Amino acid sequence: MNSSTAKETTATAKMEHKKATTRKNTSFACRVHQHVKLGPKLSETLKGKLSLGARIIQEGGRGNIFKNIFGMQEGEKVLKASQCYLYTTAGPIAGVLFISTQKVAFCSERPITFSSASTGESRKIPYKVLIPIGKIKEVNEGQNVNQEEQKYIEIVTHDDSEFWFMGFLRYEKAFRNLQKAISMSI
Repeated sequence: MNSSTAKETTATAKMEHKKATTRKNTSFACRVHQHVKLGPKLSETLKGKLSLGARIIQEGGRGNIFKNIFGMQEGEKVLKASQCYLYTTAGPIAGVLFISTQKVAFCSERPITFSSASTGESRKIPYKVLIPIGKIKEVNEGQNVNQEEQKYIEIVTHDDSEFWFMGFLRYEKAFRNLQKAISMSI
């Protein structure tokens, strides 16, 4: 190989590496953009992210948050904790989806305001969902047909309740860990 061919090969390899890095960064940037734009306001979304980050540091990690909110059984391990949104009839709620060897659980980043039916008082409490792995009938992948970059995970329980999670920064990893948790329980 002569020196001009070697230079061309090196230049081509550098361009290919730069393209791959740009695609990867663009893809991550797109995922962050999709995640943030699901929230009601950018300022509220950023406050929630900062609050969650502070809480993770204060409690010593996401595993400790899971343990404090949902409790852990003997031998249970947290496989993955992913920031995402739980889609409700009132709209998406930002929070963290925890996948453990025994349950799937979601807790909102910020408290949600509820009105007490008996007293009429407003209370702020975190929005939580807990689904034992053994109660899951099926898990489905999906994506918005109009915006293919918007992917979601649907969990259907044996009593036909449906839970829709979306806005993952690392959708594929969250889905794989959910499948792993379910296969470990069989």
